[in-house]
Amino acid sequence: MRDPVVEERQTVAHWYALYTRPRFEKKIDLKLREKGLESYLPLHTVRRRWSDRWKKVEQPLFSCYVFVKIALRDKIYVVQTHGVVRMVSFNGTPSPIPDVEINAVKNVLEHADSFETTHYLAIGQMVEVIRGSLEGIRGRLVEHRGQKRLLVAIEQIRQAITIEVNEFDVQPVAQQDVDARTASIKYRNTGMME
Repeated sequence: MRDPVVEERQTVAHWYALYTRPRFEKKIDLKLREKGLESYLPLHTVRRRWSDRWKKVEQPLFSCYVFVKIALRDKIYVVQTHGVVRMVSFNGTPSPIPDVEINAVKNVLEHADSFETTHYLAIGQMVEVIRGSLEGIRGRLVEHRGQKRLLVAIEQIRQAITIEVNEFDVQPVAQQDVDARTASIKYRNTGMME
């Protein structure tokens, strides 16, 4: 039996995110356009200090990401592009991005006088403090009475403390770091370590 959602994704173009090698975003965007594909690389202008002067440069808004609008049947043309690491997927299936989200980014870049990029933080996510006196502390992002808080736990005794944090002072912890820490804790708790 055919799945109409899967069939529709194969033949109808949707936006997808491509994860790229660092500093390959502009090259990939150009290559995709040369292949006749609809590509979008959001850029913003920043001031950079060179050895002898300040210079304005355009850099990717989202480092290591380029967006492409394709039907999934054409994904081979995309993933074979030099510098593309993979299509962003969930459970092995490329995840389409709604047009409204891409259009929102385009509108902000075109019309907003100023904006800041930030990490997308979800309640329950592991984060690390990146500035201030608590720099380097890791914990889980929780919400209490409308305030974002960092839950710092001692897993072995099932005890924790929370502190209020500013979302701009934390960043997500890479999933592989979380997985490695969890595996280490499970290994220690089985009594197999001395």
